[in-house]
Amino acid sequence: MKGFISAFRTLTSLPVPGKEADDFFASLPWFPAVGLILGLILYGISYGWTRLPFEQWPAGCSLFMVAAGIWLTGGLHLDGLADWADSLGGFHDREKRLAIMKDVRLGTFGGLALIIFVLAKWLALERLVFSGSTFLIPPIFACSRAMLVELITTLPYARADEGMAGAFILGASGRHRLFSHALCLLVCLPFGPVGMVLLGMSWLMAWLFKIKCRSRFGGITGDLLGTANEIIEVILLILCALAGKHILSYTGPCGMW
Repeated sequence: MKGFISAFRTLTSLPVPGKEADDFFASLPWFPAVGLILGLILYGISYGWTRLPFEQWPAGCSLFMVAAGIWLTGGLHLDGLADWADSLGGFHDREKRLAIMKDVRLGTFGGLALIIFVLAKWLALERLVFSGSTFLIPPIFACSRAMLVELITTLPYARADEGMAGAFILGASGRHRLFSHALCLLVCLPFGPVGMVLLGMSWLMAWLFKIKCRSRFGGITGDLLGTANEIIEVILLILCALAGKHILSYTGPCGMW
């Protein structure tokens, strides 16, 4: 369980008792499990909200869920997204892009990216609350975290110096990737065809993002991992929101939640 504790402390801001694994990469197989737990917490918020004794307000519920998600993760992935957006703001030199991502200051492109992604997540969650489809949040969060393992185990570290992601990439292997994907598959199976589509779409987005990381950065960094998580998570939420109530016909037993 040391690997799970390391994964939980890495991907969330919640305190958890216990001793961490000696090697950071031992936490990789547990990334989807942490995503599942985060998704279940947000689903629990929506479930409780819709049963409060006042007139329903999906927009208010989704806003609370967005805020809760940021608090639960400490804004870790959004910080990476902002740095990534700043690095692409008209610069074509790889080393300069990497240097910009290391800068703690927030630029125009980073600020715009944060606004767009937070709004997109808020609107998508509002639609899921309205359609009664928030039970899809747990597999979405599990898939987005599993794809971080996909990137970590298939890309080199882009920086010459040490960084947070370097400790995870060093020692990461196909075994960690296999275990992570198998766990994510187990999470998605109860959701029927929709669960399989979510898993397939997340892998496709990770594959496309991997190509861009190789060509523009020469590998992966912690900021790029955060960016990948946000992109996959938001796109999957939007797709489920677009499907609306129609998606309920294609879910497995978890659709009865």
